[in-house]
Formats: sequence, C-alpha cells, structure tokens
Amino acid sequence: MPDQPTLLFHDGNRMPQLGLGFWQVTNAQEVAAAGLGAGYRLLDTAQGYGNETEVGRAIARSGLPREEVFVTTKLRNAAHARDDALRAFDASMAALGLDRLDLMLIHWPRPAQDRYVEAWRVLIELRDAGRIRSIGVSNFGPMELARLEAETGVVPVLNQIELHPRFQQHPLRALHGRMGIVTQSWSPLGQGGLLGDPVIGRIARRLGRSPAQVVIRWHLQEGLSPIPKSAHPDRIRANFEVWDLTLDENDMEAIARLDRRDGRVGPDPATAEFAF
Repeated sequence: MPDQPTLLFHDGNRMPQLGLGFWQVTNAQEVAAAGLGAGYRLLDTAQGYGNETEVGRAIARSGLPREEVFVTTKLRNAAHARDDALRAFDASMAALGLDRLDLMLIHWPRPAQDRYVEAWRVLIELRDAGRIRSIGVSNFGPMELARLEAETGVVPVLNQIELHPRFQQHPLRALHGRMGIVTQSWSPLGQGGLLGDPVIGRIARRLGRSPAQVVIRWHLQEGLSPIPKSAHPDRIRANFEVWDLTLDENDMEAIARLDRRDGRVGPDPATAEFAF
C-alpha cells in the first residue's frame, strides 16, 4: 500500500488527504470494511447520515490500530443549542464506539436559526477537554467563518464544502488559504454528473484511467481533500488507486475551464434550513 499524503491542520494535527464519504450509504459497515481494506484511513460520517454505528463496527472489526484510522463526524443541525450539542456528541461517541474523536464538524450553519456560534463554543469545550482532537465546520461561508473567529478566537481547522470541477469555489478557497483552513470537498464527483463530461472523458481515455480517478486526482493536485463515496467495493478500490496517476499542466488547465457559476448540485448553505 503506498504512503498516503496527509494535510497539516493549523492545530498541529494531520489528516489523510483522501477519504471515504458515507452520505446516503445504507450498507455502511460493508462499505467501511471495503474502504479500510482498500487502504482508506479517513472515514467521513455524520449524525444526520444515520450510519455512525455501522462505521464504528467496521473500525472495531478491522484489526487496525485506532491511531491509524481518522474518523470525522458532524453535529446534526437540530443540536446547535449547548445541551443538545453535548448530548448529540455523547450519542455519536457511543455509536462509533470511540473514546476520542479525530475531527468533529458543525454540519450546516443554519444562519436563520443563528446558533452556530453556540455550537462552536461546545466543540471548543470538547476539544479542550481532550474528547476531540480537532474541530471544524462544513458548508460555512466567509461571514460565518469570520464571526466564529471574532467571537471565539478559534478558527476551524477545516471547512467541508461542495467542490468539484464544475463548482470550484475559488474565492472561498482563497479565504481558507488566508485563514489557514483546509478545504475538503464533498460531492467531489459532482454527484456523478462529471463522469460523462467529454473533457474528463478525453483525459481518462488518454491516461487509461476512469473518469472518477481523473477527477479525484484533480482534487489531490489542487491540494484539496476529496471524500468520494460509493457502495460498490470495486469502485471504492478504484477511487483509491490514484497515487501513480499524474495530470499534466494541460489536463489541469482543461479541467479548470469546467468551472461554472451555476455549477452547484447541492443545497445552498446560505438558505439551507433542514433540521436532520
């Protein structure tokens, strides 16, 4: 198995760059076992996904040392109030079967509810108590990131956002760079919509690789942390087999031109208010 690159957080901790996502994964124990067997060491789940227990079982049964598996989960949207957040965290730890979590994120800011700073203070408290190693956010924009820093003095180590070649998020990524925040890509394959793109297809055919491998490699070369998901063991393995692949300058420029202002495929965080 090749050595995997890691990304350094501003708190001094490190995370594997390529991970396996579990959004809408119903056979999560099987998928996590396949992922760990293929070499993934970053597993990304969430309270709202309803599969933390299955992911935890796969980790426990893998035989891998705990320190070799990096586990991320996310605070559910209905638990931003302090007491709710503390209870939700305890429930996640019980489901995952862990004593200490590697990374916890606030899943969505829910700006109309306006309690994400309260939730962030809870994550700081849990980090300071040694129950979480690193804390971050998901789907936060510039205003929310600035407010967290202004009101608590603590900058997230990571922001997980929708990001793929058709929605490259350059302004937000530039802000992350200035703040020392790692950018992690959810829906890195554009929910599959990129796999039939002719530009991606031409590059894949020339290199003798799959379109998914080309897109994942693009994320890695951009310094991003993609977390592709699949329920199929063969695709899980193939999505990880990108370490001997290199996109040249022409490939990267061609993919850069796929960016579209209207390329978003998921909810807009500025208005998303679902409460899972």
